Amino acid sequence: MPFVELDTNLPADRVPTGLEKQLCTATASILGKPAERVNVTVRPGLAMAVNGTSDPCAQLLVSSIDVVGTAEENRNHSARFFEVLTKELNLGQEWIIIRFYPVEPWQIGKMGTVMTFL
Repeated sequence: MPFVELDTNLPADRVPTGLEKQLCTATASILGKPAERVNVTVRPGLAMAVNGTSDPCAQLLVSSIDVVGTAEENRNHSARFFEVLTKELNLGQEWIIIRFYPVEPWQIGKMGTVMTFL
């Protein structure tokens, strides 16, 4: 059950319409998870700074069970997420940061319980 959160200081009118759906599809492909399990949030227009400036930038947070726990996995995921983000946001790689967080099944609640028991 991946969670993807995109924060950007780009105004909403510079974020492609339907980017949340594109990120959902891309995340499913990149992480090898079913699209119906992917959760995406896109937050444009935030006060942000990357590399010490408030130039247009973005931060992507990717959390998931089992698939973001090693440097090797995340190097591959990072390359693929950067392809999507640089294209869709029209930003250079130096203006995008990606953070990967592995989570355990007991840390995600769903349907009145936690994923451990589903």
